[in-house]
Amino acid sequence: MATKTQSRAKRSATNQPPKRFQQFGKTYPAVMKAYEALGEATQQAGPLEAKTRALVKLALAVGSWLEGAVHAHTRRALAAGCSPEEIRHVVLLATTTLGFPSMMAALTWVEDVLNRK
Repeated sequence: MATKTQSRAKRSATNQPPKRFQQFGKTYPAVMKAYEALGEATQQAGPLEAKTRALVKLALAVGSWLEGAVHAHTRRALAAGCSPEEIRHVVLLATTTLGFPSMMAALTWVEDVLNRK
């Protein structure tokens, strides 16, 4: 029997947002619409290209130690055209800032998604 963490990792590593996120959007469509509009506005607010923005967002998720966000931003980075090597490099850069154990955890979360491709 899979543990709760293993089940969450399998679910989060798919190309779809987690079911809870999808359900939130169905329950609170106006809030989700506003959240998505804010996300789009921040994406367009500056000069960074899509790939760079995707890698920055991944780095923020890694630095915040948010497993679900690392899964999501790994998927988004792939969709923006980032290579697995570029994505792994972002995580490796965290070693000297966050520490080796934290980097290894984040690398595991990235690999959850990369291994599902």
